Amino acid sequence: MKISAIFKLALKSILLNKSRSFLTMLGVIIGVGSVVLLTSIGTGLQAYVTDQFASLGTNILYVVPGNPFGEKGGFGGQQSVIERTKPVLKRRYFNSVIRNNRDLIKDGVFTTATVTGAKYGKITKTVTLYGVTSSYESVYNTQANKGRWFTSSEEEKSERVALLGPKIAEELFGQIDPVNKTILLNGQSYTILGVLKEKGGGFGGPSFDSYVYLPAETIFKYFDTEFIDSFIFEVRNKEQIKDAKLAIEKTIGKELKDDEFTVFDQTQLLSTINSILGMLTVGLGGISAISLVVGGIGIMNIMLVSVTERTREIGLRKALGATPNLILAQFLIEAALLSVIGGLIGLLIAYLGSLALQAYFPAKVTIQAVILAFGVSTIVGLIFGVAPAKKAAKLSPIEALRYE
Repeated sequence: MKISAIFKLALKSILLNKSRSFLTMLGVIIGVGSVVLLTSIGTGLQAYVTDQFASLGTNILYVVPGNPFGEKGGFGGQQSVIERTKPVLKRRYFNSVIRNNRDLIKDGVFTTATVTGAKYGKITKTVTLYGVTSSYESVYNTQANKGRWFTSSEEEKSERVALLGPKIAEELFGQIDPVNKTILLNGQSYTILGVLKEKGGGFGGPSFDSYVYLPAETIFKYFDTEFIDSFIFEVRNKEQIKDAKLAIEKTIGKELKDDEFTVFDQTQLLSTINSILGMLTVGLGGISAISLVVGGIGIMNIMLVSVTERTREIGLRKALGATPNLILAQFLIEAALLSVIGGLIGLLIAYLGSLALQAYFPAKVTIQAVILAFGVSTIVGLIFGVAPAKKAAKLSPIEALRYE
């Protein structure tokens, strides 16, 4: 008997019991669908993060307290969290870097942050106040969608002015134009100079669209803090990144110990974040793959039942000359078809799910995820189809024909 004939026979058997076949496939459908969908979310997140960093430019260097990459290169270890709370960065270090490295450093920003209540009319929200210098607009590519940024003069005078991220602007003002309106922060009035363009963020991290941006000097004056959480330096061109990094380390190193601060570029940070997201994607895919094993067990059980139900059919085929190998091939192909069809349905569901998610969350179905899920589902069908197929192949024709 030709392989094509065996395929037709296996497919006919599946179609004769549509409901049972679908329920048998269900585990594989869920397994393949979840594997592909979760890996597509992980891949989409990596692409999103890469695009966000690319939009900031490739000539940015960061200085933060402690070591955010941890002793073994990880990101956000316990020790680094403690270190980041120490007020080790000072304005004079920042000014010294700018002053002594003008051939390498084009501009720079230092940042600070605090949390307080924001009130407009009857609406009150808890917000993050992000204190920055006036250069933040150009260095960090953050533009105002409405209104304007504060000037260096307003910053130096510690004036009570602010800009809103688009999300917090909508939450506080709704459809009202916030520009030139006043809000209360910590019980004091601040004039809104503008609303920023949407920048994004979130996915477990901060959402820059929910920040209220103030001059850093204003936060230092009215919120009783001198804490600086980072320096951000714009290097004149990306070819000077390495030299600029060494120069910054040398300048700040005159004031601080090596383990008290870290200088890093976006490539280093992006590599660490993508490494974490990659591990997360693999972990989620592995967990969801467990349902593929469950689906395989379901296929094996139903195929064993099918062998029992079709004992007389097997005996008749053997009596007419079918070899044990042909019987084995028939039941193996039937099990593989169940798994493959289930895998295709799972892929379709995952693809449609990723399209639906793209409006709210980055998701990208990759050909690698499709091949992996499809290949695994086929292998699962073959592996778990072996036992029923062997049972069918070993049946004695005489005993099978006598089976009631």
